[in-house]
Amino acid sequence: MWDFSFRRSLGLMVQTLPFVILRMAVYFGAALAYVLVTGTGAGLGWGIGALGDDGFRTSATFFGGVTGFAIVAIVMYWLREYILYIVKAGHIAVMVELIDNRAMPEGRSQIGHAQAMVRKRFSEASVLFAIDQLVKGVLRAITGMIRGVFTLLPIPGVRQLVTILHAFLNIAVGFIDEVILAHGMRTRATDPWGSARTALVLYAQNYRPMLKNAAWITLFVYGLTAIVFFVMLAPAALISNLYPGGLSGIGIVVAFILAWSVKQALLEPLAVACLLQAYFRTIEGQSPDPQWDARLDQMSQKFRELKAKAMPESTNAAESEGMA
Repeated sequence: MWDFSFRRSLGLMVQTLPFVILRMAVYFGAALAYVLVTGTGAGLGWGIGALGDDGFRTSATFFGGVTGFAIVAIVMYWLREYILYIVKAGHIAVMVELIDNRAMPEGRSQIGHAQAMVRKRFSEASVLFAIDQLVKGVLRAITGMIRGVFTLLPIPGVRQLVTILHAFLNIAVGFIDEVILAHGMRTRATDPWGSARTALVLYAQNYRPMLKNAAWITLFVYGLTAIVFFVMLAPAALISNLYPGGLSGIGIVVAFILAWSVKQALLEPLAVACLLQAYFRTIEGQSPDPQWDARLDQMSQKFRELKAKAMPESTNAAESEGMA
């Protein structure tokens, strides 16, 4: 049914506990910041609203809360490069080492070793982030190709079903970009652009089994996230009572924030651990298919950008590897 072991994935989570704790600190800290800053903004709005009538106070409280939420969202947006560089990529690097049964070096912490591996392959956070964005663009092109195939089927209502399928695939692909980055760490590639290109071709030529695995993982992760959301409604309602003015719906927002933090800190790395196993198992012994390379080159501008940035020797190596 799928090409990974949940038991092995849970084992990887335990073995990478320092990174799990780091992720919890980052994302639970972000959730706390959302709650506190949103509450502070609502409180300031409530105080300013005392200058007017009840309707003005309600509006001021609401917009104060929205402003506080937006401030944290903007900060998280600007920090996304560094979170990818320090937290996500480092966690992936350690998982790859453990999957391949490579021993961690003595005298260095797991986080320190992982960050050294990431810095060796990606000199700056901006380089890793740029590659990640190009990879996501290519993956979207692949899902678009799948959508195009389904729209040709003579089935009533197929377009509506394909729209839903495409949305689901886009969510599923959200976990795969990190797996593509893992390929370079596993192969000890010196050219991250060329490595990403090779990994994408290998993914594309195996898109059926990879999307099957991603679909199961996505259902699992978002199913658990929904359960966490409903569980969090009760404590979120208690937290919302602390907000001034009794803003309606704030409990739902708080529950969403708490569920999001659990997903990012715990469920997402579990999903990546599953997909790493599936990807490495699926591409075992394969070489990049030059036909798929040409197909991606034709369908995706992002893929062409990735190829343009790759070192010439990496490009030649990939082509000769594909012809082998």
